[in-house]
Amino acid sequence: MADGAPRQTPRPWILVTLGVVLIALIGWYTWPAAVPAAAPSNLPRDGVATQGRGVLTKPPPVRLEALKQPPPEPRSADRNPFRFQPKPPPLPPAPPPGAGSGAGGSTGPPPPPPPVIPPGPPPIQLKFFGTVDTPRGAKVAALTDGKAVFHGKEGDIIDGRYRIVKIGVESIVLEYADGRGRTTIPLRGQ
Repeated sequence: MADGAPRQTPRPWILVTLGVVLIALIGWYTWPAAVPAAAPSNLPRDGVATQGRGVLTKPPPVRLEALKQPPPEPRSADRNPFRFQPKPPPLPPAPPPGAGSGAGGSTGPPPPPPPVIPPGPPPIQLKFFGTVDTPRGAKVAALTDGKAVFHGKEGDIIDGRYRIVKIGVESIVLEYADGRGRTTIPLRGQ
């Protein structure tokens, strides 16, 4: 302290004020809050007299004869809670074998089998993940099959199997190159 600067000591009234504020804050945080009393969780039922701590005054009578009776028979076992339609009516009984319309007792030739519908083409397994607008105003679609990336304009054939019919804002319409199996594929960013 040879430089001649006066030494400053903390003033006692500042320390006392800080101590009082600190004690007040600690007391305010730790003081128990006034909480309203909670409602009882076991409210008495209407029409039943209770006394004391919710104990019933008269217990229900025990019916021993009801315990000796056999249980009721189970209902039908074909109940299905996931079926949302009525049960179909039973089929009419088949006519007896000799009750045909002809004199010989035959009913005629059996009906022809239903025509076989050829299965359609398999679904197109491409994902549409974006478009690019060219300076000439044409849209180029970007597609992938998970392994390779394909791109093309409307009318182009992709992967030698699919033709782009229409490129929309959020979807693309594809079909097989021979015109079968038209499919709309939504835009999915990847």
